[in-house]
Amino acid sequence: MNARKTITIAFFLVVLGVGHYSMNAAPVIRDDAHTYQGGIEWETDPGTAFDAAQSQDKPVLVYYWATWCTYCERYDKNHYRNETVRAAMDEYVLLAVNVDDPGDGATLARQHQATYPPQHRIMTPEGETVESVEGYIGRDELLATLEKGSEEAT
Repeated sequence: MNARKTITIAFFLVVLGVGHYSMNAAPVIRDDAHTYQGGIEWETDPGTAFDAAQSQDKPVLVYYWATWCTYCERYDKNHYRNETVRAAMDEYVLLAVNVDDPGDGATLARQHQATYPPQHRIMTPEGETVESVEGYIGRDELLATLEKGSEEAT
């Protein structure tokens, strides 16, 4: 093997190694049953979330996210930490599903074809989807979607 080929292979191995490390080194704040996107407690188990939604007569806001998702970071900083958005989200049972490690949310992620983040689904307590948001949207559009979804889901 010539030197150029060896250097090229070494370069790509370093790039892959750095990429793998950066994806797995990103901090994820969670405990056994919750994740904390935007400092808000989100359920991670769909069964628990839908049981709570039915008992509280609230719709479910499903958030598909990933640690490497830059738009998810923008939701975290620009939307979920905003008091007006938080007030609108109080009308929901919150469920966050990490698309890289969906755990109990794998079936729901397949149902919604949620293979890339960020995505939001507003669902009735019985599991019917009434609103979908693909990708990143501005705060005002998110607020309008949350208000509309809350009306449609109840």
